Amino acid sequence: MTTLQHFTHEHPPLHRSFALIFCMFIGIAFAHGSSLSVGYYRYSCPSAEAVVQRTVAKAVARNPGLAAGLIRMHFHDCFVRGCDGSVLLDSTPGNKAEKESPANNPSLRGFEIIDEAKAILEAQCPQLVSCADILAFAARDAVHMAGGFYYAVPAGRHDGRVSKESEVLKNLPFPSFNVAQLEANFAAKGLSLADMVTLSGAHTLGVSHCTSFSNRLYDFNNSGAADPAMDPKYVQFLRTKCPEPLSSTQDPTVPLDPVTPNRLDNNYYLNLKCHRGLLTSDQALTERADTARMVNQNVMHGSMWANKFSAAMVRLGSIQVLTGCEGEIRRSCRVVN
Repeated sequence: MTTLQHFTHEHPPLHRSFALIFCMFIGIAFAHGSSLSVGYYRYSCPSAEAVVQRTVAKAVARNPGLAAGLIRMHFHDCFVRGCDGSVLLDSTPGNKAEKESPANNPSLRGFEIIDEAKAILEAQCPQLVSCADILAFAARDAVHMAGGFYYAVPAGRHDGRVSKESEVLKNLPFPSFNVAQLEANFAAKGLSLADMVTLSGAHTLGVSHCTSFSNRLYDFNNSGAADPAMDPKYVQFLRTKCPEPLSSTQDPTVPLDPVTPNRLDNNYYLNLKCHRGLLTSDQALTERADTARMVNQNVMHGSMWANKFSAAMVRLGSIQVLTGCEGEIRRSCRVVN
């Protein structure tokens, strides 16, 4: 018996047949155009973006470091299974979620901000605004608060139903990567070399655990000495913040940018030119001619970098999105429906 005969024989409810036809239609429509749009909630939930903006503003005013946390959370979400809010899901019996990965736990911050915005929106617009969109809006608002520039966020993402800790390290770039490895990692997500250099500028915000770069201070490439690419005075300073031996229970943090740690600006690139990139993957951008030229351009043209960063964030937020009849709109960002 064919599938069509089966459905005819069973006489499914009209609403189910309509839903199947609608999904087929919407899938065809999305295949021929962008599935995300600016102002997506303009009519269905007009307060959506304003609610997220107010929630982020309140939190970042109390703790400026949360701006970096939200931008990083959006990046980590999009690089694993696409921008589907999977990073927000809690673990369940038998399944460790993405947030349990060493790349996310305990360093990923800002979950409570997403939860608060979602709770408000569920009260105003039940099951209309996805967690994935809330996170994309929150990252944009964090950029605005920390950097002073703004960009429109296309929305319409749906939430994923799967989150696996085992997939995180397979998809995120490592702090030890060189340019070729970074380029390949970003290309796998549909992002260009220029996008990679531009988005790396987010490392002007936030902090890093000492264990992510301590090899550069004490035993670079098993040499028993510091990384020669790092400013010796910077090495001396960092050794006071990250004394040996380090462990998982004693792993201090230091600012990624010691000059403007809570300001999203182009100072990151100036740090690289001064050999004060904190991570191997940061300083590596100056070691290849093409990326070094981009670094120099970003040093000289801060406003141009801000414009490029805004555009790159929109491209980041479009990675492997779920739309139409894919995924769901969660009632709670921590659990599937």
